Amino acid sequence: MTRPLFREDAYRREAPARVVSHTPEGGIVLDASLFYPTGGGQPGDSGRLDWDNCRLPIATTLRGPGEDIVLVPSEPVPMPPVGAHVVQTLDWDRRHRMMRVHTALHLLSVVLPFGVTGGQISGTYGRLDFDMPGPPEDVAAIEAMLNDHVSADMRVNEDWITAADLEARPELVKTMAVKPPRGQDAIRLVRIGEGNSPVDLQPCGGTHVARTGEIGSLRLGRIENRGRMNRRVYLHLDA
Repeated sequence: MTRPLFREDAYRREAPARVVSHTPEGGIVLDASLFYPTGGGQPGDSGRLDWDNCRLPIATTLRGPGEDIVLVPSEPVPMPPVGAHVVQTLDWDRRHRMMRVHTALHLLSVVLPFGVTGGQISGTYGRLDFDMPGPPEDVAAIEAMLNDHVSADMRVNEDWITAADLEARPELVKTMAVKPPRGQDAIRLVRIGEGNSPVDLQPCGGTHVARTGEIGSLRLGRIENRGRMNRRVYLHLDA
């Protein structure tokens, strides 16, 4: 089992680790990973490993069997041996932009309160697919509401609940096709806002900014018809 350092501190950029194994496909499993693995529409992290005057660029990160996290090298160069102590360095600029986009998409699911059928995140924009019959009537108003939530600079943090608690509160689950992420005995919730009435509270395993003000200005992009009851809405970072 790989310890998910990205979940303990999404702002940590460098961390030591030990190589546990190599995969048959040429990936590397560490005992603790700073790198977020692809999942929930968010791409895996990239960066590098350093050890004994050697350096290995990491192209992406994937989920392996069980709770393993697999780092995928970007070049066919020698890998650190099993047991080696390495230093992980995250491509922070890329990760931080995806944190901003991911949190912005949570806000999009607030201003468009429909079931979510899919989503995708990149370093400059994201998109959500909504189970809704038609496009929003007032795009400018939706964009203004999004940027109001950003300007409010609300705190973003996490809670944990049991599977039984989640079953008793089905309204927390906005995704219609993806099961909520689970830990060993608990499910992680991402909360935007304070108190008993947060702006948003939903299961999510991804990385997020600490406050909505960190997202920056947002701009709505294309709205596509993806079926009789499905609309794809794009959301862009302005900078």
